[in-house]
Amino acid sequence: MKTYLSDKCTAMLRYCGALAKWMLVGALIGSVGGFIGSAFHMGVDFATTLRLNHPWVLYLMPVGGLAIVGLYKLTKTEGKGTNAIIESVHFGANVPAILVPVIFLATVITHLVGGSAGREGAALQIGGGIGHSAGKLLRMGEKDLPLATLCGMAGVFSALFGTPLTATVFALEVISVGVLYYAGLVPCITASMMGYVVSHLMGVAPTRFRGVPIPRLDVVTMVKVTALAAAAAVVSILFVRALHLTEKGAEKYLKSPWLRIVAGSAVLIGLSLLTGGDYNGAGMDVITRATAGEADALAWVWKIVFTALTIGVGFKGGEVVPSFFVGATFGCFAGGLLGIDPGFGAALGLIAVFCGAVNCPLASMVLSMELFGGRGLLYFAMTCAVSYALSGYCGLYSSQTILYSKLRAEYINLRTKE
Repeated sequence: MKTYLSDKCTAMLRYCGALAKWMLVGALIGSVGGFIGSAFHMGVDFATTLRLNHPWVLYLMPVGGLAIVGLYKLTKTEGKGTNAIIESVHFGANVPAILVPVIFLATVITHLVGGSAGREGAALQIGGGIGHSAGKLLRMGEKDLPLATLCGMAGVFSALFGTPLTATVFALEVISVGVLYYAGLVPCITASMMGYVVSHLMGVAPTRFRGVPIPRLDVVTMVKVTALAAAAAVVSILFVRALHLTEKGAEKYLKSPWLRIVAGSAVLIGLSLLTGGDYNGAGMDVITRATAGEADALAWVWKIVFTALTIGVGFKGGEVVPSFFVGATFGCFAGGLLGIDPGFGAALGLIAVFCGAVNCPLASMVLSMELFGGRGLLYFAMTCAVSYALSGYCGLYSSQTILYSKLRAEYINLRTKE
Protein backbone atom coordinates (compact mmCIF):
# COMPACT_ATOMS: atom_id res chain seq x y z
CA MET A 1 0.00 0.00 0.00
CA LYS A 2 2.83 2.37 0.86
CA THR A 3 4.56 1.65 -2.46
CA TYR A 4 1.28 2.19 -4.34
CA LEU A 5 0.76 5.61 -2.71
CA SER A 6 4.37 6.54 -3.34
CA ASP A 7 4.04 5.70 -7.04
CA LYS A 8 0.83 7.72 -7.30
CA CYS A 9 2.44 10.73 -5.63
CA THR A 10 5.46 10.47 -7.91
CA ALA A 11 3.20 10.36 -10.97
CA MET A 12 1.18 13.31 -9.73
CA LEU A 13 4.32 15.34 -9.13
CA ARG A 14 5.55 14.45 -12.62
CA TYR A 15 2.34 15.70 -14.19
CA CYS A 16 2.34 18.87 -12.08
CA GLY A 17 5.97 19.49 -12.99
CA ALA A 18 5.23 19.09 -16.70
CA LEU A 19 2.22 21.41 -16.41
CA ALA A 20 4.26 24.08 -14.63
CA LYS A 21 7.10 23.73 -17.12
CA TRP A 22 4.93 24.17 -20.20
CA MET A 23 2.91 27.01 -18.72
CA LEU A 24 6.13 28.88 -17.99
CA VAL A 25 7.58 28.10 -21.42
CA GLY A 26 4.31 29.06 -23.11
CA ALA A 27 4.08 32.31 -21.15
CA LEU A 28 7.68 33.22 -21.96
CA ILE A 29 7.43 32.49 -25.68
CA GLY A 30 3.95 34.02 -25.90
CA SER A 31 5.10 37.24 -24.25
CA VAL A 32 8.06 37.62 -26.59
CA GLY A 33 5.91 36.63 -29.56
CA GLY A 34 3.19 39.07 -28.49
CA PHE A 35 5.67 41.95 -28.31
CA ILE A 36 7.33 41.20 -31.65
CA GLY A 37 3.99 40.38 -33.28
CA SER A 38 2.52 43.67 -32.09
CA ALA A 39 5.56 45.58 -33.35
CA PHE A 40 5.17 43.78 -36.67
CA HIS A 41 1.47 44.72 -36.80
CA MET A 42 2.33 48.36 -36.16
CA GLY A 43 5.07 48.27 -38.77
CA VAL A 44 2.73 46.93 -41.45
CA ASP A 45 0.03 49.45 -40.49
CA PHE A 46 2.55 52.29 -40.66
CA ALA A 47 3.76 51.12 -44.09
CA THR A 48 0.18 50.84 -45.37
CA THR A 49 -0.77 54.30 -44.08
CA LEU A 50 2.36 55.80 -45.63
CA ARG A 51 1.53 54.25 -49.01
CA LEU A 52 -2.08 55.43 -48.89
CA ASN A 53 -1.03 58.97 -47.95
CA HIS A 54 1.66 59.04 -50.66
CA PRO A 55 0.36 57.09 -53.69
CA TRP A 56 3.62 57.68 -55.61
CA VAL A 57 5.28 55.10 -53.32
CA LEU A 58 3.66 52.47 -55.58
CA TYR A 59 6.25 53.31 -58.25
CA LEU A 60 8.99 52.22 -55.84
CA MET A 61 7.75 48.63 -56.04
CA PRO A 62 10.72 47.44 -58.19
CA VAL A 63 13.14 49.05 -55.70
CA GLY A 64 11.38 47.39 -52.76
CA GLY A 65 11.40 44.07 -54.60
CA LEU A 66 15.13 44.26 -55.29
CA ALA A 67 15.73 45.10 -51.63
CA ILE A 68 13.82 41.96 -50.59
CA VAL A 69 15.79 39.73 -52.98
CA GLY A 70 19.04 41.25 -51.75
CA LEU A 71 18.04 40.82 -48.11
CA TYR A 72 17.33 37.11 -48.56
CA LYS A 73 20.54 36.54 -50.53
CA LEU A 74 22.61 38.45 -47.98
CA THR A 75 21.23 36.42 -45.08
CA LYS A 76 21.20 33.14 -47.06
CA THR A 77 17.55 32.48 -46.20
CA GLU A 78 16.29 32.00 -49.77
CA GLY A 79 13.56 29.38 -49.90
CA LYS A 80 12.91 29.61 -46.17
CA GLY A 81 9.25 30.23 -45.38
CA THR A 82 6.20 28.77 -43.67
CA ASN A 83 7.02 25.34 -45.09
CA ALA A 84 10.34 25.45 -43.24
CA ILE A 85 8.48 26.02 -39.97
CA ILE A 86 6.17 23.06 -40.64
CA GLU A 87 9.14 20.86 -41.52
CA SER A 88 10.78 21.90 -38.26
CA VAL A 89 7.82 20.49 -36.33
CA HIS A 90 7.65 17.37 -38.52
CA PHE A 91 11.30 16.47 -38.76
CA GLY A 92 13.17 18.69 -36.31
CA ALA A 93 14.69 20.75 -39.14
CA ASN A 94 16.59 23.81 -37.99
CA VAL A 95 14.93 27.24 -38.28
CA PRO A 96 17.56 30.00 -38.65
CA ALA A 97 17.04 32.74 -36.08
CA ILE A 98 17.84 35.35 -38.74
CA LEU A 99 14.57 34.42 -40.48
CA VAL A 100 12.62 36.43 -37.87
CA PRO A 101 13.99 39.92 -38.71
CA VAL A 102 14.23 39.04 -42.42
CA ILE A 103 10.56 38.12 -42.88
CA PHE A 104 9.61 41.06 -40.62
CA LEU A 105 11.38 43.59 -42.84
CA ALA A 106 10.47 41.91 -46.14
CA THR A 107 6.74 41.88 -45.32
CA VAL A 108 6.76 45.50 -44.20
CA ILE A 109 8.50 46.46 -47.47
CA THR A 110 5.93 44.45 -49.45
CA HIS A 111 3.06 46.35 -47.83
CA LEU A 112 4.85 49.67 -48.17
CA VAL A 113 5.14 49.37 -51.96
CA GLY A 114 1.65 47.92 -52.46
CA GLY A 115 2.15 44.18 -52.78
CA SER A 116 -0.99 42.10 -52.27
CA ALA A 117 -0.21 40.00 -49.22
CA GLY A 118 -1.31 39.36 -45.67
CA ARG A 119 0.50 39.10 -42.37
CA GLU A 120 -0.07 35.63 -40.99
CA GLY A 121 2.47 33.86 -43.21
CA ALA A 122 5.03 36.15 -41.67
CA ALA A 123 3.39 35.59 -38.27
CA LEU A 124 3.86 31.82 -38.53
CA GLN A 125 7.47 32.28 -39.62
CA ILE A 126 8.25 34.89 -36.97
CA GLY A 127 6.47 32.89 -34.28
CA GLY A 128 8.00 29.59 -35.33
CA GLY A 129 11.45 31.18 -35.41
CA ILE A 130 10.98 32.69 -31.96
CA GLY A 131 9.70 29.42 -30.50
CA HIS A 132 12.44 27.33 -32.10
CA SER A 133 15.18 29.72 -30.97
CA ALA A 134 13.75 29.90 -27.44
CA GLY A 135 13.57 26.11 -27.28
CA LYS A 136 17.22 25.83 -28.28
CA LEU A 137 18.24 28.46 -25.71
CA LEU A 138 16.35 26.49 -23.06
CA ARG A 139 18.14 23.35 -24.26
CA MET A 140 14.96 21.45 -24.99
CA GLY A 141 15.23 17.97 -26.43
CA GLU A 142 14.07 16.87 -29.87
CA LYS A 143 10.65 15.89 -28.49
CA ASP A 144 10.04 19.24 -26.81
CA LEU A 145 11.50 21.57 -29.43
CA PRO A 146 8.55 21.14 -31.87
CA LEU A 147 6.13 22.15 -29.10
CA ALA A 148 8.15 25.30 -28.45
CA THR A 149 7.90 26.08 -32.17
CA LEU A 150 4.12 25.64 -32.04
CA CYS A 151 3.98 27.98 -29.02
CA GLY A 152 5.66 30.70 -31.02
CA MET A 153 3.28 30.23 -33.95
CA ALA A 154 0.25 30.46 -31.66
CA GLY A 155 1.54 33.47 -29.74
CA VAL A 156 2.31 35.67 -32.75
CA PHE A 157 -0.82 34.62 -34.68
CA SER A 158 -2.91 35.53 -31.63
CA ALA A 159 -1.18 38.89 -31.25
CA LEU A 160 -1.78 39.83 -34.89
CA PHE A 161 -5.44 38.87 -35.15
CA GLY A 162 -6.63 38.99 -31.55
CA THR A 163 -8.02 35.46 -31.90
CA PRO A 164 -6.34 33.38 -29.17
CA LEU A 165 -8.53 30.28 -29.49
CA THR A 166 -8.15 30.16 -33.28
CA ALA A 167 -4.40 30.65 -32.93
CA THR A 168 -4.20 27.70 -30.53
CA VAL A 169 -6.23 25.29 -32.63
CA PHE A 170 -4.64 26.44 -35.89
CA ALA A 171 -1.11 25.85 -34.59
CA LEU A 172 -2.07 22.36 -33.44
CA GLU A 173 -4.09 21.45 -36.54
CA VAL A 174 -2.17 22.91 -39.48
CA ILE A 175 0.90 20.68 -39.19
CA SER A 176 -0.69 17.25 -39.65
CA VAL A 177 -4.34 17.35 -40.67
CA GLY A 178 -6.24 14.58 -38.93
CA VAL A 179 -4.13 14.49 -35.77
CA LEU A 180 -3.91 17.19 -33.12
CA TYR A 181 -0.78 17.53 -31.01
CA TYR A 182 -2.67 17.43 -27.73
CA ALA A 183 0.60 17.60 -25.79
CA GLY A 184 0.87 21.13 -27.17
CA LEU A 185 -2.53 22.24 -25.90
CA VAL A 186 -1.36 23.71 -22.58
CA PRO A 187 1.75 25.47 -23.92
CA CYS A 188 0.00 26.76 -27.05
CA ILE A 189 -3.07 28.17 -25.30
CA THR A 190 -0.82 29.76 -22.67
CA ALA A 191 1.37 31.31 -25.36
CA SER A 192 -1.70 32.39 -27.32
CA MET A 193 -3.30 34.09 -24.31
CA MET A 194 -0.05 35.85 -23.39
CA GLY A 195 0.39 37.02 -26.98
CA TYR A 196 -3.16 38.37 -26.95
CA VAL A 197 -2.68 40.16 -23.60
CA VAL A 198 0.59 41.76 -24.70
CA SER A 199 -0.92 42.91 -28.00
CA HIS A 200 -3.88 44.39 -26.12
CA LEU A 201 -1.53 46.28 -23.78
CA MET A 202 0.35 47.59 -26.82
CA GLY A 203 -2.87 48.91 -28.36
CA VAL A 204 -3.36 46.39 -31.17
CA ALA A 205 -7.08 46.08 -31.82
CA PRO A 206 -8.40 42.55 -32.40
CA THR A 207 -9.91 41.70 -35.78
CA ARG A 208 -13.71 41.60 -35.48
CA PHE A 209 -16.63 41.92 -37.89
CA ARG A 210 -19.73 42.85 -35.93
CA GLY A 211 -23.19 43.56 -37.23
CA VAL A 212 -23.25 40.74 -39.79
CA PRO A 213 -26.90 39.66 -40.16
CA ILE A 214 -27.26 36.01 -39.10
CA PRO A 215 -30.58 34.41 -40.16
CA ARG A 216 -32.59 32.05 -37.99
CA LEU A 217 -31.83 28.36 -38.40
CA ASP A 218 -34.02 26.70 -41.02
CA VAL A 219 -33.70 23.99 -43.67
CA VAL A 220 -33.98 26.22 -46.73
CA THR A 221 -31.23 28.55 -45.55
CA MET A 222 -29.01 25.59 -44.64
CA VAL A 223 -29.36 24.23 -48.18
CA LYS A 224 -28.34 27.62 -49.58
CA VAL A 225 -25.41 27.81 -47.18
CA THR A 226 -24.28 24.35 -48.28
CA ALA A 227 -24.40 25.42 -51.93
CA LEU A 228 -22.36 28.54 -51.19
CA ALA A 229 -19.79 26.48 -49.25
CA ALA A 230 -19.44 24.06 -52.18
CA ALA A 231 -18.81 26.95 -54.57
CA ALA A 232 -16.34 28.53 -52.13
CA ALA A 233 -14.43 25.24 -51.96
CA VAL A 234 -13.87 25.48 -55.71
CA VAL A 235 -12.72 29.09 -55.27
CA SER A 236 -10.24 27.97 -52.59
CA ILE A 237 -8.77 25.47 -55.07
CA LEU A 238 -8.48 28.21 -57.72
CA PHE A 239 -6.77 30.47 -55.17
CA VAL A 240 -4.24 27.83 -54.09
CA ARG A 241 -3.51 26.66 -57.63
CA ALA A 242 -3.09 30.23 -58.88
CA LEU A 243 -0.49 30.95 -56.20
CA HIS A 244 1.52 27.79 -56.81
CA LEU A 245 1.32 27.84 -60.63
CA THR A 246 2.31 31.50 -60.81
CA GLU A 247 5.32 30.90 -58.57
CA LYS A 248 6.45 27.88 -60.58
CA GLY A 249 5.85 29.63 -63.90
CA ALA A 250 7.78 32.71 -62.81
CA GLU A 251 10.72 30.58 -61.68
CA LYS A 252 10.66 28.57 -64.91
CA TYR A 253 10.55 31.43 -67.40
CA LEU A 254 12.44 34.07 -65.43
CA LYS A 255 15.40 32.30 -63.84
CA SER A 256 16.91 35.36 -62.19
CA PRO A 257 15.10 36.39 -58.98
CA TRP A 258 16.19 39.99 -59.64
CA LEU A 259 14.58 40.05 -63.08
CA ARG A 260 11.55 38.12 -61.81
CA ILE A 261 10.66 40.61 -59.12
CA VAL A 262 11.25 43.67 -61.35
CA ALA A 263 9.06 42.24 -64.14
CA GLY A 264 6.37 41.30 -61.63
CA SER A 265 6.50 44.79 -60.13
CA ALA A 266 5.92 46.36 -63.54
CA VAL A 267 2.84 44.19 -64.11
CA LEU A 268 1.49 44.90 -60.61
CA ILE A 269 1.94 48.66 -61.03
CA GLY A 270 0.03 48.55 -64.31
CA LEU A 271 -2.81 46.49 -62.81
CA SER A 272 -2.94 48.77 -59.76
CA LEU A 273 -3.41 51.82 -61.96
CA LEU A 274 -6.07 49.97 -63.93
CA THR A 275 -8.09 48.90 -60.87
CA GLY A 276 -7.69 51.95 -58.63
CA GLY A 277 -5.68 50.30 -55.83
CA ASP A 278 -8.39 48.23 -54.10
CA TYR A 279 -6.30 45.07 -54.45
CA ASN A 280 -3.00 46.33 -53.06
CA GLY A 281 -2.00 45.47 -49.50
CA ALA A 282 -4.08 43.21 -47.28
CA GLY A 283 -7.41 44.80 -48.16
CA MET A 284 -9.04 44.68 -44.74
CA ASP A 285 -11.19 47.68 -45.64
CA VAL A 286 -12.64 45.79 -48.61
CA ILE A 287 -13.34 42.76 -46.40
CA THR A 288 -15.21 45.01 -43.96
CA ARG A 289 -17.27 46.45 -46.82
CA ALA A 290 -18.07 42.95 -48.07
CA THR A 291 -19.39 41.87 -44.66
CA ALA A 292 -21.61 44.96 -44.84
CA GLY A 293 -22.97 43.66 -48.14
CA GLU A 294 -20.90 45.79 -50.52
CA ALA A 295 -18.44 44.19 -52.95
CA ASP A 296 -17.74 44.23 -56.66
CA ALA A 297 -18.76 41.04 -58.47
CA LEU A 298 -15.22 40.32 -59.74
CA ALA A 299 -13.26 41.59 -56.74
CA TRP A 300 -12.36 38.03 -55.71
CA VAL A 301 -10.91 37.30 -59.17
CA TRP A 302 -8.75 40.43 -59.10
CA LYS A 303 -7.48 39.61 -55.61
CA ILE A 304 -6.42 36.13 -56.71
CA VAL A 305 -4.51 37.66 -59.63
CA PHE A 306 -2.81 40.31 -57.48
CA THR A 307 -1.86 37.90 -54.69
CA ALA A 308 -0.59 35.21 -57.07
CA LEU A 309 1.63 37.76 -58.82
CA THR A 310 2.86 39.32 -55.57
CA ILE A 311 3.86 36.06 -53.89
CA GLY A 312 4.84 34.34 -57.13
CA VAL A 313 7.49 36.85 -58.17
CA GLY A 314 9.16 37.00 -54.77
CA PHE A 315 7.45 39.52 -52.51
CA LYS A 316 6.81 38.35 -48.95
CA GLY A 317 3.75 38.14 -46.75
CA GLY A 318 0.91 35.83 -45.92
CA GLU A 319 -1.86 34.21 -47.91
CA VAL A 320 -4.53 33.96 -45.20
CA VAL A 321 -5.77 37.58 -45.23
CA PRO A 322 -5.93 37.47 -49.06
CA SER A 323 -7.98 34.27 -48.67
CA PHE A 324 -10.28 36.24 -46.32
CA PHE A 325 -10.60 38.90 -49.04
CA VAL A 326 -11.28 36.36 -51.79
CA GLY A 327 -13.79 34.47 -49.67
CA ALA A 328 -15.62 37.54 -48.38
CA THR A 329 -16.00 39.21 -51.77
CA PHE A 330 -16.98 35.95 -53.49
CA GLY A 331 -19.45 35.13 -50.71
CA CYS A 332 -20.97 38.60 -50.93
CA PHE A 333 -21.51 38.14 -54.67
CA ALA A 334 -22.65 34.50 -54.54
CA GLY A 335 -24.85 35.09 -51.50
CA GLY A 336 -26.88 37.62 -53.44
CA LEU A 337 -27.36 35.12 -56.28
CA LEU A 338 -28.49 32.40 -53.84
CA GLY A 339 -30.92 34.62 -51.96
CA ILE A 340 -28.70 34.91 -48.88
CA ASP A 341 -28.04 38.30 -47.31
CA PRO A 342 -24.79 39.48 -49.01
CA GLY A 343 -23.16 40.38 -45.68
CA PHE A 344 -23.89 36.92 -44.27
CA GLY A 345 -22.71 35.40 -47.54
CA ALA A 346 -19.44 37.31 -47.17
CA ALA A 347 -18.93 35.90 -43.67
CA LEU A 348 -19.62 32.36 -44.89
CA GLY A 349 -17.34 32.79 -47.89
CA LEU A 350 -14.50 34.14 -45.76
CA ILE A 351 -14.59 31.10 -43.49
CA ALA A 352 -15.12 28.61 -46.34
CA VAL A 353 -12.22 29.76 -48.53
CA PHE A 354 -9.89 29.97 -45.52
CA CYS A 355 -10.88 26.45 -44.49
CA GLY A 356 -10.41 25.03 -47.98
CA ALA A 357 -7.03 26.71 -48.43
CA VAL A 358 -5.47 25.65 -45.11
CA ASN A 359 -7.35 22.37 -44.49
CA CYS A 360 -8.15 23.29 -40.90
CA PRO A 361 -11.90 22.81 -40.29
CA LEU A 362 -11.75 22.99 -36.48
CA ALA A 363 -9.68 26.18 -36.48
CA SER A 364 -12.07 27.62 -39.08
CA MET A 365 -15.11 26.94 -36.88
CA VAL A 366 -13.42 28.61 -33.92
CA LEU A 367 -12.41 31.51 -36.17
CA SER A 368 -16.04 32.08 -37.15
CA MET A 369 -16.96 32.49 -33.48
CA GLU A 370 -14.12 34.89 -32.71
CA LEU A 371 -14.66 37.03 -35.82
CA PHE A 372 -18.46 37.03 -36.04
CA GLY A 373 -19.71 35.97 -32.60
CA GLY A 374 -21.38 32.72 -31.59
CA ARG A 375 -24.63 33.18 -33.53
CA GLY A 376 -25.01 31.04 -36.63
CA LEU A 377 -22.39 28.53 -35.49
CA LEU A 378 -24.26 25.62 -37.10
CA TYR A 379 -24.24 27.43 -40.45
CA PHE A 380 -20.51 28.07 -40.16
CA ALA A 381 -19.86 24.50 -39.02
CA MET A 382 -21.64 23.13 -42.10
CA THR A 383 -19.71 25.58 -44.26
CA CYS A 384 -16.39 24.32 -42.85
CA ALA A 385 -17.37 20.67 -43.24
CA VAL A 386 -18.44 21.07 -46.87
CA SER A 387 -15.48 23.25 -47.86
CA TYR A 388 -12.99 20.89 -46.22
CA ALA A 389 -14.48 17.85 -47.94
CA LEU A 390 -14.72 19.39 -51.42
CA SER A 391 -11.41 21.27 -51.50
CA GLY A 392 -9.58 17.99 -52.09
CA TYR A 393 -5.94 17.72 -51.12
CA CYS A 394 -4.91 21.19 -52.27
CA GLY A 395 -3.31 23.43 -49.70
CA LEU A 396 -1.27 26.58 -49.28
CA TYR A 397 1.55 24.76 -47.48
CA SER A 398 3.24 21.93 -49.38
CA SER A 399 4.90 20.64 -46.18
CA GLN A 400 1.50 20.12 -44.56
CA THR A 401 0.47 16.46 -44.34
CA ILE A 402 -3.07 15.10 -44.48
CA LEU A 403 -3.03 11.89 -42.48
CA TYR A 404 -6.56 10.63 -43.13
CA SER A 405 -8.61 10.51 -46.30
CA LYS A 406 -11.36 13.09 -46.80
CA LEU A 407 -13.51 10.38 -48.41
CA ARG A 408 -13.33 7.46 -45.99
CA ALA A 409 -11.81 6.30 -42.70
CA GLU A 410 -8.45 5.51 -44.28
CA TYR A 411 -4.90 6.44 -43.27
CA ILE A 412 -3.16 8.05 -46.28
CA ASN A 413 -0.36 10.31 -44.92
CA LEU A 414 0.22 12.48 -47.98
CA ARG A 415 1.46 16.00 -48.57
CA THR A 416 -0.99 18.64 -49.77
CA LYS A 417 -0.96 19.14 -53.53
CA GLU A 418 0.19 22.38 -55.05
